[in-house]
Amino acid sequence: MAKCWRLGNGITLIVEEGDITKARVDAIVNAANSLLIMGGGVAGAIKRTGGEEIEKEAVKHAPVPVGEAIATGAGRLPAKYVIHAPTMERPAMRIPLENAVKATRAALREAERLGVESIAFPAMGAGVGGLPVRGVSREMARVVAGHKPGSIKRVYFIAYGKRAYEEMVEGVEEALGAGEECEGILGE
Repeated sequence: MAKCWRLGNGITLIVEEGDITKARVDAIVNAANSLLIMGGGVAGAIKRTGGEEIEKEAVKHAPVPVGEAIATGAGRLPAKYVIHAPTMERPAMRIPLENAVKATRAALREAERLGVESIAFPAMGAGVGGLPVRGVSREMARVVAGHKPGSIKRVYFIAYGKRAYEEMVEGVEEALGAGEECEGILGE
């Protein structure tokens, strides 16, 4: 199950339900903390599935402020890179929505620097950060729609669970209007 939006900047935005660690894309995004310690939520799942070497490589770059991003290898994940874009300074902080916007922009900039064509995001700051999936998805969609054309052709928003998927679609629809049913990459 997936919904797609074809944007004026040449990007197709796809919202899909599933496990981001299984996404066959050039890069997946970790909604990190500035210390790049990969404890819970999506970061923990990335480390468990992809291997501890991802965290070991990431922490060498710490601290990374909110609004910046760094890339590491992806270990055993099907992606080529993990882009670590902090949404919070310390692990398990509650954050404002603006942090998710800054992190999304930073991840897209880093993806362009790497020359990737496809990138998958979780709902930035919606887990440990405590932000609502719908609001985060709306603002992330606005960032993607306003991104300058470059190497990125496909942006995936991956929702973990049916309820999160529904909220993610609602948020993107608030920003971009109705999407259309389409084929996803996870096949779940």
